[in-house]
Amino acid sequence: MSKYLKFDTPAQKQAKDLKSDFGLKNHGLTHLERIFWNLPKPALYEEAVFRNEGKITFGGAFLVNTGKWTARAANEKYFVRESSTEDKINWGEYNRPMSVEKFNNLYTRLQAFLQGEELFVQDMYVGADPEHRMAIRIITDTAWQSMFARNMFIADEKLEKHKSFVPEFTIIASPSFKADQRIDGTNSETAIAVDFSKRLAIVANTSYAGEIKKTAFTVMNYLMPLKDVMSMHCSANVGKDEDVALFFGLSGTGKTTLSADPTRSLIGDDEHGWSDEAVFNYEGGCYAKAIRLSAEAEPEIHACTRKFGTILENVVFDPTSRHIDLDDERFTENTRLSYPLEFIPNAVPEKMVRSQPKNIVFLTCDAQGVMPPIAKLNMEQMIYHFISGYTSKIAGTEMGLGIEPEITFSPCFGAPFMVHHPFFYADLLRKKTEKSGANVWLVNTGWIGGKFGVGKRISIRHTRNMLNAALDGKLDNIEYRQDKLFGFDIPLSCPGVPEDVFEPSNAWGNKDEYWQKYDALVSRYVENFKMFSSGIPDEVISSGPKRLAK
Repeated sequence: MSKYLKFDTPAQKQAKDLKSDFGLKNHGLTHLERIFWNLPKPALYEEAVFRNEGKITFGGAFLVNTGKWTARAANEKYFVRESSTEDKINWGEYNRPMSVEKFNNLYTRLQAFLQGEELFVQDMYVGADPEHRMAIRIITDTAWQSMFARNMFIADEKLEKHKSFVPEFTIIASPSFKADQRIDGTNSETAIAVDFSKRLAIVANTSYAGEIKKTAFTVMNYLMPLKDVMSMHCSANVGKDEDVALFFGLSGTGKTTLSADPTRSLIGDDEHGWSDEAVFNYEGGCYAKAIRLSAEAEPEIHACTRKFGTILENVVFDPTSRHIDLDDERFTENTRLSYPLEFIPNAVPEKMVRSQPKNIVFLTCDAQGVMPPIAKLNMEQMIYHFISGYTSKIAGTEMGLGIEPEITFSPCFGAPFMVHHPFFYADLLRKKTEKSGANVWLVNTGWIGGKFGVGKRISIRHTRNMLNAALDGKLDNIEYRQDKLFGFDIPLSCPGVPEDVFEPSNAWGNKDEYWQKYDALVSRYVENFKMFSSGIPDEVISSGPKRLAK
């Protein structure tokens, strides 16, 4: 910025105060105008405002517009195909190969592109457990994305730690740098490219900050299971008796909402590791959906929209009053807020608990309106549903989605971020679950009484009551029925929930239509699982759903 203007930027004089001895020349980044090292949040606010990167809203949150990309670029992720990882990566739709030569060319052009620019560096950690954390360096060319990194990852504020910091992995995010399809072989000018041999990732031509977060998560999903640590796309909380609960699910299924329970302490809302000693958050913050947040239904998260340090992405605001409108989706359905975990009043300060899970919850948003609100799974069913990862993609979470939810099967409830084969994760989950003795539940947060557009969304109050009963052991000694198609066990009653809710067909005016829709969903399950059946034990395959007898 100062190369264009003849006066200092707000934090220019403090740019090197928290510099690491391991400089950016080690990444091939040279001839830079200036490097801002590990600026704290107030300084980043000043720099971001000075550079006109966003606006400060009523209450103190910082609002940005990410332009074209308002969600993940799901089709633009690549891994370098090289000898040390080639036989471990599950190549396919989400794990596209890029040659060493093409990555090197991309990186060389990025190094040249950044010459003469000002960069922001945050030296942080991924993983709250000191035994398993990874030192990560986030390099950005905007102040607000550096602030995002400071929200989402874990800092060590000691001056000597900054000075001696050496990254184990580095992410360079440059929204203004474009890939070249002719040279790089990419699908577009946007690319998220990861090279494990160089311990380096490039995020090019997208301002959507979620790409930085998810790239770090993807890296951990590759590295941690190789150390026998289960890597999970889940939220986690803990009760007063150290009873940890895990909530698996894709965006829009309720991970963040349901884990932010005032009666339990929050470990984290999205990404975790599970070792033999602990469950620990990978992150230092939360990245929640903001659309239609209400103070009544989600008070803890809603309060964060008016706090200094929160980043709001693509939320509509009034430029005069600076008040935001959380119901306005004119830019995207996928409005977001990023905030430090400590903004949640009952969050666990250490971001980890040295205890083992007592309950595992798979969250699915069934837009067909046929799945039961809660079901208990045995071990084989757990693996089947974990590998299936059934839900409905909600508008906005990926670019290109329409208004109506789409049926999707996302292995491990997070296929875009899983690098190994789904059974690799599923088998590790089984070992951990058998050792901990956890109960496993499938919870539907989708529709009842008909599909999307006909039925209605399941009451969040009923869902909370069912979950609380499950976590408190109140569903341990009640009567269950076996589902006719899936074979899992469905409770017949639960405190605070009408009994007819547990038979989904009761909400349908035409029961024949219900069973046709349910059978059609089973058909989709069966066809999807055929893609993963090779190498999976027969007892897992046979635990899957059965079609209605014709």
